[in-house]
Amino acid sequence: MADTIQKYKDYVMTGFVKSVAPIVIDKASGAIVTDVNGREYLDCFAGISVVNSGHGNSQVVAAAKAQMDKLVHCSSYLYHVQPVADLAEKIAHTVTGEHRALNAPRGQAKTFFGNGGAEANEGALKLARLFTGKHEFIALYGSFHGRSWGTLSVTGNQGRKKRGGPYAPGIAFAPAPYAYRSLWPKDPEECARQCAKALEDVIRFATAGDVAAFIAEPVMGEGGIIVPPPNYFKEVKKVLDHHGILFIADEVQSGFGRTGKMFAIEHYGVEPDILVSAKGIADGFPLSAFTTRPEIAAAFKPGDHLSTFGGNPISCAAALANIEFMEKENLPARAAESGNYVMGKLRELQKDNPLIGEVRGLGLMIGVELVRDEKLTPAAAEAEAIRDACLRRGVLIGVGGTYGNVVRFQPPLVITRQQLDHALGIFAEALEEVSRPAAHAAR
Repeated sequence: MADTIQKYKDYVMTGFVKSVAPIVIDKASGAIVTDVNGREYLDCFAGISVVNSGHGNSQVVAAAKAQMDKLVHCSSYLYHVQPVADLAEKIAHTVTGEHRALNAPRGQAKTFFGNGGAEANEGALKLARLFTGKHEFIALYGSFHGRSWGTLSVTGNQGRKKRGGPYAPGIAFAPAPYAYRSLWPKDPEECARQCAKALEDVIRFATAGDVAAFIAEPVMGEGGIIVPPPNYFKEVKKVLDHHGILFIADEVQSGFGRTGKMFAIEHYGVEPDILVSAKGIADGFPLSAFTTRPEIAAAFKPGDHLSTFGGNPISCAAALANIEFMEKENLPARAAESGNYVMGKLRELQKDNPLIGEVRGLGLMIGVELVRDEKLTPAAAEAEAIRDACLRRGVLIGVGGTYGNVVRFQPPLVITRQQLDHALGIFAEALEEVSRPAAHAAR
């Protein structure tokens, strides 16, 4: 173990993270990862919300192995490859059928496959420009859409953008529906109405009236698991439709069952024009996608776009098996039930611990915002301390948010009730450990 950790220090670029957890992962199954010494950890972060169907899912791995024996790579945009075609067909029927996650006729949707979320978002932005002939974009405060230059340009978080500018021109930002830190914390729907009104003002005063698309995460992941009020996207869609602006839904983190629906936008009864997905699409195999209706897809002309490794046959075969597993096991419904259970338990803890400012989420995309006082001073150091205390006790969680003070629970959707109870117990212990010094200091 020490040898691997030393090699990371010597040879792997890690300066962009505060620290790498001092463990060496050797293998994983379901919601459990095991280090090289045989110690097991309960994974409640799922590789940053990726392995929704569980680590090492046997159906997904079998599909990948079978494809690997046949074909690893041939460049899927120069030749026809069956897993690519089959997956695109499956996605088309999924997003326009029962789930209604795309503004397109039933079964009529086209997908471009890439390798990661940033690549997919970049492609979606490019396509929106080509289709509309317009050149500006609007995104949200606190948003995150990737770490490439283009996606950082539409990311509304200084912490992610520092030392990387100047960024692309023609980007405007609108207030996010972050009710907890808004002027309407007790009235989320009024927060949504005011944010939609602010979007109208942004279009009028902060753009040249040449807006191609509005891009937003249906649940803001890196921003702190911010769940927009139920009426937010309907209010926003009225504004977008009035101005002829496309809606790009960035479901990189929230898609594929994570929030209790196959796609988070389904919670809002609104259909975007372009749907972007990655992370949970292939249960750990590198793959991303953006999907749209045929007339928008037709804006791509020869030479406009390509990806050498995009649509890798192994990843596409894995993704198809992954979606079929989710449907067979009804993982979105399972995530909804488990998420309600976890949030209920966390809110019980909140009653006795003022360090917890708010518990929020959809399905198993859950954030616990920590604050030091009634002024909502972000408790970022405490969030990191809780993560570290959980790690020592064998539970992996995440920390994020614009202020770095949100503990993130995003486990594999196959996690059991017993495992959830164990994780909650460990979190309660860590919360008590970290709160004790703070309580003494307050006295």
